[in-house]
Amino acid sequence: MCTILIVYHSQAGHTQRMAESVAKGAGSIESVTVVLKRASEASLRDLLECDGLAIGSPEYFGYMAGMVKDFFDRTYDEARGRKEVFKKPYVLFVSAGNDGTGALNNMERICTGYQFKKVYNPVMARGEIDRETLIRCDELGKTIAAGCKEGIY
Repeated sequence: MCTILIVYHSQAGHTQRMAESVAKGAGSIESVTVVLKRASEASLRDLLECDGLAIGSPEYFGYMAGMVKDFFDRTYDEARGRKEVFKKPYVLFVSAGNDGTGALNNMERICTGYQFKKVYNPVMARGEIDRETLIRCDELGKTIAAGCKEGIY
């Protein structure tokens, strides 16, 4: 059995739609359990117990959502250096009204600090969430789930 943790924050619903599509894709892989949590509800235990991680955030003022940063802040000290976290596969998705690269770059920088392993290119949505974005999110979920299940990552 393989567990994929999807941590996200959403106010307007855009990032939530993306997270749900990532969850749908990951859940379509046999023998994969999906844990979908808002960043405010996700814990160190969730992080330690998952086999792969997908993190989603809207971009606010060129940065990730404060609640996503809070998740990182709450888990970092206790997670740092633990074998359960070292090289944990991760993917990112960002919803942005404009550019989105600020949020993405900062999330990637933090994931590097955790020593996670990036396994697939992020999904970046600029503006409204369209069908193509949701398809890419579904593929993102399938990719991390299948790779974790098969031990590729």
